[in-house]
Amino acid sequence: MKKALTRFFAIIGLIAVLYVVVILVVLVQRRPSVPSKAVLEINLERPAVEYVPSEPLAQIFLKDKMVIRDTVDALDRAADDSRVAGLVARIGGGTLGMAKTQEIREAVQRFRAKGKFAYAFSETFGEVGPANNSYYLATAFDQIYLQPSGDIGLTGFILESPFVTGTLEKLGMRFHGDHRYEYKTALDLLTEKKYTPAAREADQRIIDSWLAQLKQGVSDGRHIPADQFQSIVDRGPYLGQEAVDAKLVDRLAYRDQVYDDAKKKAGEDAKLLYVDRYLEAAGRPHDKGKTIALIYGLGGVQRGNSDYDPSSGSSSMGSDTVTSAMRAAVDDKDVKAILFRVDSPGGSYVASDAIWREVIRARQSGKPVVVSMVDLAGSGGYFVAMAADKIVAQPGTITASIGVLGGKLLTSGLWDRLGLSWDEVHNGANALMWTGTHDYSPAEWARFEAWLDRVYADFTSKVADGRHLPKDKVLQIAKGRIWTGEDAKNIGLVDELGGYAEALALAKRSAQIPQGEEVNLEVFPRKKNPLAALLSPGAESGEHEAATRALVRTVETLQPVMRQLRALGIGAGNEEVLKMRETTGR
Repeated sequence: MKKALTRFFAIIGLIAVLYVVVILVVLVQRRPSVPSKAVLEINLERPAVEYVPSEPLAQIFLKDKMVIRDTVDALDRAADDSRVAGLVARIGGGTLGMAKTQEIREAVQRFRAKGKFAYAFSETFGEVGPANNSYYLATAFDQIYLQPSGDIGLTGFILESPFVTGTLEKLGMRFHGDHRYEYKTALDLLTEKKYTPAAREADQRIIDSWLAQLKQGVSDGRHIPADQFQSIVDRGPYLGQEAVDAKLVDRLAYRDQVYDDAKKKAGEDAKLLYVDRYLEAAGRPHDKGKTIALIYGLGGVQRGNSDYDPSSGSSSMGSDTVTSAMRAAVDDKDVKAILFRVDSPGGSYVASDAIWREVIRARQSGKPVVVSMVDLAGSGGYFVAMAADKIVAQPGTITASIGVLGGKLLTSGLWDRLGLSWDEVHNGANALMWTGTHDYSPAEWARFEAWLDRVYADFTSKVADGRHLPKDKVLQIAKGRIWTGEDAKNIGLVDELGGYAEALALAKRSAQIPQGEEVNLEVFPRKKNPLAALLSPGAESGEHEAATRALVRTVETLQPVMRQLRALGIGAGNEEVLKMRETTGR
């Protein structure tokens, strides 16, 4: 019997080994190779995401999106690869925010600095619409080609916000709440009918800062005198040949002509290779050496787990997920530092505070934490970052918004108009505090105001401690005001300007790792190991794939509507007390 069992388990083991060998052989055969001479291709008009979570819905809906880190890593790897001669990028539309634009722009500049050529091709920058960020990105390239029928929507920036106070009045509804302080304007859409002076001041400074950054990029990239920039913007948009005459593009050409030029530049034997295929073949940089943990904090801050909402196309930063990742990185003896990548408009105060505490504990354990901010890192998004050893932001990042807000929508007038009546029983002097069918009593309002004061005092005190700033200065620059990363650096809320490259350099320095030494940048929480992923069911039939894509397209058509409803407070939770006002920038 014993021999039979031994033989049985030996056979099972042999089958398992053979199975793994077969899987590895398939992987080796599938893995693309890099030609001896290659020109990389990339479509920068694709929607971009910071990270694709492991949740099944995120894997389905985000699988075709451009991942910022993948793009940056591919360009950085290719910059030192003698097989890669150059890059051709399609630019023009797209929805990249200012900071993500700057992240990719810097990667293109590092690529060019190693002697590689980079051509940008656009069918049109905007097509009867603004395309300031897309054109800004294109100015990082050697040559800019524009299709003869194309235009350049270089017209300057606009930030605009909706206000629904009049709508609420027509519906018999009113919002009753408060904020700390005048620049904390997220509630304005429910309480105002136009910009307040504070909101106008803050938003005007944002677009002035962005325009100055655009000016610097266009002037440097296109060799246009800075004193001519404003007149160039004021004459926009530009039609076809007008863009060539203004030296905004180098040549009017169709796609095939651009690729002909690229092949001549690289050599006729050069092969085209998409950037994602190149990264798969060449391998990611920062994949060996001492480990630095990469933790993502993306989307609205909430208690519980991070998740992805396909109805709005947005991710959330769950305190349970992020704090667990922090603890895992602290407990891992191989991790020498933590790079915390934050892209968040804020949300729950309690959840933000839980994440703040784990950043403190990571530092106390001797593992430095460096934050890298993306497009947004405000309110709760700044709260989770403020205790880090160092904070890095792009010049165009929107950050700070150090303040708090809250309140409730009073709905009795609407129900009266609809003929719907409510009644209730309660036990407790303040039991009606949370219902929208009753306004706050004087005692309830006093408790609410005390809560706002408590949160604001805690927030500003932790900013002062984390940033080593006098409390009086924090109180001057807080008040709920948003700043660009460039301005935030000038007032002490940010340490350095840049993206992944600068943050990683600071993390290495903080961990006393020599700058020339390779490091392994590893995402926490760790994803399923490759073998487990291969063994899990995942193969899709063509029919299943088609159905999945149809579902994705259907939901994506609803996402703009759902995002707007969330911006108006419809369908949102009640935890978004450390939240920025969402504006539409173009």
